[in-house]
Amino acid sequence: MAQLGFLGLGIMGYPMARHLLKAGHDVALWTHTASKAHELAKEGKGTVFATPKQVAQQAEFIFYCVGDSAMSRSVALGQDGLIEGIRPGSVTADCSTISPDDSVAMGAAFSAQGAHFLDAPCTGSKVGSENATLTFMIGGNQGAFARARPYFEIMGKKLYYCGPAGQGLRAKLTQNLILANVMQAFAEGFVLATKNGVDPELMFQILDNSAAKSGLLSAKLPSILKRDFRTNFSTKWMHKDVGLALASAESLDLPLPLTGITQQMLRAAIAKGYGEDDFCATIRVLEEFAGVEVKG
Repeated sequence: MAQLGFLGLGIMGYPMARHLLKAGHDVALWTHTASKAHELAKEGKGTVFATPKQVAQQAEFIFYCVGDSAMSRSVALGQDGLIEGIRPGSVTADCSTISPDDSVAMGAAFSAQGAHFLDAPCTGSKVGSENATLTFMIGGNQGAFARARPYFEIMGKKLYYCGPAGQGLRAKLTQNLILANVMQAFAEGFVLATKNGVDPELMFQILDNSAAKSGLLSAKLPSILKRDFRTNFSTKWMHKDVGLALASAESLDLPLPLTGITQQMLRAAIAKGYGEDDFCATIRVLEEFAGVEVKG
């Protein structure tokens, strides 16, 4: 069995690492909350280490999933970071959604040490990580991806090689931009329908049998109708990703007017205290404007 490493045991990372353990691999574990790592280690051949550096010294293939660019840089390049213990020829895959430019720079640092670094953001939210049905978008050396592919396949269902370093992240940011804008459109539509006296469950049936049919709506509307905003993918992280997409567009002198408005609505939801809730909670901002609730 392979010597693997996994760092960052949050909503997504914990079940991802669990799948690697249950597949029988030796997995070196690290996360800020050591108790979570010790709990997970009991489910297989897991060993908990005190620093990312120590994980890198143990593992040939390393995966990590953290919240933002600053966290990723700290894990990869910070004091006692992966770079200080990285093995020549090893493959590190950052499954976080971060700045493509930051990722490319980190990859160059790993390359200087004779190691490979992949940007490998994933989509599928909490349910996908728990059921090992995530979709990964990978950028970086294709040969390194081919070597790491068997371990990605333990955690995910679909793998897309997108090209050189940074391209996996650019694809992921595009996807999240579209998800955020579509969610905003549905929120506006359902608040309008509810304000006009149209039953939201009837409105869903109409949309589900029209060209506006959407997998996102099918996934999110039941929770909205039940007023259940528990986090699968948080408002604060969607706001972060939309900001990264806008920054990418700015570097290309590309206007994204709709996305700019969506970012402001996400920011309004955070200001209202909904940042830790699922990103579908942004509908509550519009509901407060309208004086209605979209519920079953």
